[in-house]
Amino acid sequence: MNNPKHKKTRTTAMTQPVYHIFTILYLVVGIFSANATTTSDTIPSPFRSNFQPAKALFMCDVCGCSGNGGSMGYSTGLDNNFAGVRYITQQYRSRDGIFNNSPWVDENFNTIQAWGRIPLGERIVVNAMIPYHFHNRTFADKSEQHLTGMGDMTVMGFYKILKPADTLQVSGTLRHTLQVGGGIKLPTGKYDKANNEGSVNPSFQAGTGSWDYIIGTDYAVTLGNWGASAMLNYTFKTENNEHYLFGNQLNYGVQFFRSFAIQENKMLTPILGIAGELYEENEQYGQAVPNTKGDVFFGKWGVEATYKKWSLGVMGMLPINQNLNNGKVEVKNRLSLYVNFNI
Repeated sequence: MNNPKHKKTRTTAMTQPVYHIFTILYLVVGIFSANATTTSDTIPSPFRSNFQPAKALFMCDVCGCSGNGGSMGYSTGLDNNFAGVRYITQQYRSRDGIFNNSPWVDENFNTIQAWGRIPLGERIVVNAMIPYHFHNRTFADKSEQHLTGMGDMTVMGFYKILKPADTLQVSGTLRHTLQVGGGIKLPTGKYDKANNEGSVNPSFQAGTGSWDYIIGTDYAVTLGNWGASAMLNYTFKTENNEHYLFGNQLNYGVQFFRSFAIQENKMLTPILGIAGELYEENEQYGQAVPNTKGDVFFGKWGVEATYKKWSLGVMGMLPINQNLNNGKVEVKNRLSLYVNFNI
């Protein structure tokens, strides 16, 4: 791999007009019921049998060098237990230098990920993700840098404190799910120190080179074929062998969804939501690295189609407001496609 001329830190920016966003989401989601066939109480709904809260919310690092899915989720949010493959693409641009007028570098982060959700009893579930990255970026002089390799594997476990079966199963009543858990991100991806030298973007890596620890909670509520979910998780990051430490990371999100019966054994579920990420400052040899903290606030959309045990989904994120690397890094969009087999 050629040494990069520039590297990008994981900083982002977040906004506060949440009330306006929620209003828009309610209006848009309501449109779905106007001209579509809805599922009745006699038709099984994925939110009654398979729903697991908030996992479709995006939770990844700004550039995704850890490739753990991040705000893009540890599972789909609509499947119960599954094994599948997911493709994630993220487009960024960052300054090729420390000055405000430094030329921009176009960066593309691409990941293919084997992922799954396996039950261990009635209340414990385990999520695992194994990513493979193929990143590239183009500099102002049209030269390119490419990076490929296995990323950092993530394993998460969740305990269901509250699940729908714990409450009275009556048609037309709210059904709640609450779970808490944690996990670990293993340094299975390569961290190349040379990618950080002279670069504003330290996330152009296959891995962080560190053992990181994650805690999180998810809550969901459904009524018939309508649903809403929320998630919150925090990643504690450690210093790698090259004495570089990526800043700790907070992720949060809310989403709304509704299922529609198309034909027998076929279901279509549109999703709308918001998500945010906050990053603490990176450190090198115990010293703070300037312009490496921040936060970002996203709007999120998605749709999942199910047929018997198969699911096909697409999810996207667009920044509503951001402040990455003190304005030296910008996220353009994120998109994921996945195919799962429900088990």
